[in-house]
Amino acid sequence: MSEPERIAKRLARAGLCSRRDAERWIAAGRVKVDGKVLDTPAFVVTDASRIEVDGKPLPTADRPRLWLYHKPPGELVTARDPQGRRTIFESLPKGMPRVVTVGRLDFMSEGLLLLTNDGGLARKLELPANAWTRRYRARVHGAVDEERLAELAKGITIEGVRYGAIRASLDRQQRSNAWLDIALTEGKNREVRRVLGHLDLPVVRLIRVAFGPFHLGQLERGVVEEVPPHALDSLLGVKTRKEGWAKPRSPAPKAHPGKSREGAHAARPARPRTGSANPKRRPRG
Repeated sequence: MSEPERIAKRLARAGLCSRRDAERWIAAGRVKVDGKVLDTPAFVVTDASRIEVDGKPLPTADRPRLWLYHKPPGELVTARDPQGRRTIFESLPKGMPRVVTVGRLDFMSEGLLLLTNDGGLARKLELPANAWTRRYRARVHGAVDEERLAELAKGITIEGVRYGAIRASLDRQQRSNAWLDIALTEGKNREVRRVLGHLDLPVVRLIRVAFGPFHLGQLERGVVEEVPPHALDSLLGVKTRKEGWAKPRSPAPKAHPGKSREGAHAARPARPRTGSANPKRRPRG
């Protein structure tokens, strides 16, 4: 039997709505528990509670699931945008359950984004105590001073904001542009762009290639891939500070954008394809 929980959380876990929407539904008198219409979201339910929404029994909550999504640039990580810009949720395959994101990527950033149908799992994976490493490839404009990059490992304060240790190294300088490898654990809002901009290295392209034990590998832009249940069970059953719990696999075959690949392995080669299957060749873009 599961632990008692707030009614809004139970509705969200059942995949009907977000917690915020659940609170609105309760205020509108759409939710009953044991035959009584609720008038407040401050109500705790158990497995024995009989919950109805609009007169219909609440569906059984799905097991926690996790997906990898290769977010293209030009998509917002939000449910709605007042300006009408495209969101990731418009690009997800039809038939996927309601999901929330684990962390975020900004509008023009691309790469690995984790999605889950369980808000509790999302919060668990985001915990700073996990100390999971976020890895990025950054294309910047300007001449790179490798000594200044190395200093970032000590942390840096910019306009009163303290950023923790960042491991940054030069991959290659290409005339007025360069590719950098970046690794950090904090993940503050727009951290990579702000720190590199402070070093007079404006970011032209930013790709997240790994989030903890999950890697982008050969996952195509716009494609969703589910983490197998046994792999997710392994993740939840070990200490979360231990990365690399799953074995890497060979690159996956290509898939068409907008489609999902169910049941594929979670761990992948860490470096993305940036215009060439050979990571030693010059990336495009």
